Amino acid sequence: MITMLDRWQFAVTTVYHFLFVPVSIGLALLVAVMQTLAYRRKDEEWDALARFFGKLFVINFALGIATGIVQEFQFGMNWSNYSVFVGNIFGAPLAIEGLLAFFMESTFLGLWLFGRGRLSARLHLATIWLVSIGTILSALFILAANAWMQHPVGYKVVGNRAELTDFWALLANSTLWAEFSHTFLAAITTGGMVVLGVSAWKLLRRHETAAFARAARLAAAVSLVAVIGVMVTGDLQARLMDEQQPMKMAAAEALYDTQSGASFSILTVGNLSGNPIFQVRVPHLLSLIADMSWNGSVSGIHQIQAHEAATYGPASYVPVIWLSYWSFRLMIGFGVVILAVAIWALVLARRKRLDRSRWFLWASLLAIGAPFLANTFGWIFTEAGRQPWVVNGLMRTDQAISPTVGAGSVALTLAGFTVLYTVLGVIEVMLMSRYARHPLHEDEADSSGSASTPALVY
Repeated sequence: MITMLDRWQFAVTTVYHFLFVPVSIGLALLVAVMQTLAYRRKDEEWDALARFFGKLFVINFALGIATGIVQEFQFGMNWSNYSVFVGNIFGAPLAIEGLLAFFMESTFLGLWLFGRGRLSARLHLATIWLVSIGTILSALFILAANAWMQHPVGYKVVGNRAELTDFWALLANSTLWAEFSHTFLAAITTGGMVVLGVSAWKLLRRHETAAFARAARLAAAVSLVAVIGVMVTGDLQARLMDEQQPMKMAAAEALYDTQSGASFSILTVGNLSGNPIFQVRVPHLLSLIADMSWNGSVSGIHQIQAHEAATYGPASYVPVIWLSYWSFRLMIGFGVVILAVAIWALVLARRKRLDRSRWFLWASLLAIGAPFLANTFGWIFTEAGRQPWVVNGLMRTDQAISPTVGAGSVALTLAGFTVLYTVLGVIEVMLMSRYARHPLHEDEADSSGSASTPALVY
């Protein structure tokens, strides 16, 4: 009971926090691109767009920091055994993330916000690029820790703790680079779809159509390239998963027995463990995903369970099958939605009808949610599919919790966090909606010629 409550609490706070992370990474990069276009072309419209979407980035960045801090306290309070076990491993990447990447983001964000009119145009442009680089480095070092949980490398176990023996092995972890590239491109996709959706809303209201049509074209092109990259890196991750975490691969497909030339289930209606009501399957596709072989062998749940029980001792090593199966498909499904909307946008842009197709504009506005849902289901699959391991092959989740924290305390804080984060979510949506309604050139109208005033309106 206590393990399940701890897992629920961490899941609620992590899923909520990760709603902000990809937007911060994606919007920071897109704002930097817009400001670069403004600088190189001496284009006031791109400059206004950079400042407009910069406001949305800052709101998201601030709330992301607030929600991220809670997770660090949870490690020490609810997961003390886990913290002791991984502390020596996680110390280096998380310290670098906090002392280098996070302070880099914060420092240069301050310079970008308050440096307009005080710094030269070139130096001011450099600050937003350094903010963007900082967000990317933060993701890299945090994912170094997560990748070690998926595929431990460069360590030895001494007593009840893992000790880092090779920092460079930690950074060279194959799982890290597959995970980082996938997450980074998903974040760029998220930022692109937010810019596209907000631009679509402006175009529906016929506000500054020339400028927001520009932003929509840029966002659609970025989203298309990024989501294709997400699919390519996801394929790489699947092959690593089959090698490093075969149970997760089997659970994603609900494949109970080892098969050669295994088919991939697009959709299953009914019982996943046998006798479904209806299925749509693609022959041999799972074998192609797993090892690029038409008739490759893919291990089944029963065989992997027997092997892990023999290796680690009697226990169930099977995750929740329906959760793994459906989160994997929902992640892919929302990715396909993004791909379709981005292609639609570029086709309309080529025909010079992007700002006039109301069907497309409404679809783009609704599709803002697609990357958030794809990201969420992707992380649910990544983390829930690893169960019962918190560190794959080294520590089970039930061994990681704090022995002195009672179920009542966890249940109370779980309820509190759920209420608090719901309130923060409403505030986030209200703030983003409020600032998205502002006129594009509001900054110039309010500045009244003052060199310092524009810096305060981000």
